[in-house]
Amino acid sequence: MTAPIPRDIPDLPALPRTRSRLLPSAVPARAVVPLVRRPVAAAYRLVLALTATGAVLVEVLLGSPARALSHFTVQSAIVLALVMLASARRAWCARHPLPGAVTGAALLYVITASLVHHLLLTDATPHIFLTATTSSAPSWPVPLAAHTLHTVLPVAALLDWLLLTPPAGTHLRQAPAWLLYPLAYLAFSLARGELLPHSPDRYLYPFLDVARHGYRGVLANALLIGLAFYALAVLLVALDHTRPNPVRRRSKTGFRL
Repeated sequence: MTAPIPRDIPDLPALPRTRSRLLPSAVPARAVVPLVRRPVAAAYRLVLALTATGAVLVEVLLGSPARALSHFTVQSAIVLALVMLASARRAWCARHPLPGAVTGAALLYVITASLVHHLLLTDATPHIFLTATTSSAPSWPVPLAAHTLHTVLPVAALLDWLLLTPPAGTHLRQAPAWLLYPLAYLAFSLARGELLPHSPDRYLYPFLDVARHGYRGVLANALLIGLAFYALAVLLVALDHTRPNPVRRRSKTGFRL
């Protein structure tokens, strides 16, 4: 026989109330967004990387390699070529884009080199040509390469950033880190001038000429350029967070720009 069911069931203790809100997920949003190939962006960046590489090779092969590679313009073009090549591969293989800190730094360096050339070196005609051509080489490739380095590449890199790169990839805290490379280049330029005391090209930029301005004047010029460099970096970050998203949504064909 079974025990009789009691008429009054004692009250059970109340269960602890659980939180109804969902906990924030540690998985980033981009991890669940399907990635698609971007052939237009990949092709554009590949052409940009090849253009930068070709201009650098002209400057190196038709002149003094050590002098050409010592220019900030040539070094920034090499950085841009490497970044664009990696970005093209990621866009073609449907992978996540490079961090905004990397692409923003490459863009900042080529734009700064272009502004310094067009604003500070407009009266220095020899600086238009980074290297002197040899007697047996044609003269037209060198000015074409210089024009490409100082004008074409900065404009093309800016168009890639505005039209083919998602916004809000940079942060203000990255701006001081971007100044480390120009600071290292300043130290390199001063050391190069001390190691080449009898060379007419010991200082490649007139505002860094210690023999003419002294160390106090050179450091003052470097400080002003560094402040302008930082202001440009802050401007790029602000523009990055206010510009619209140029990357289209996924289309029916599975491709996007």
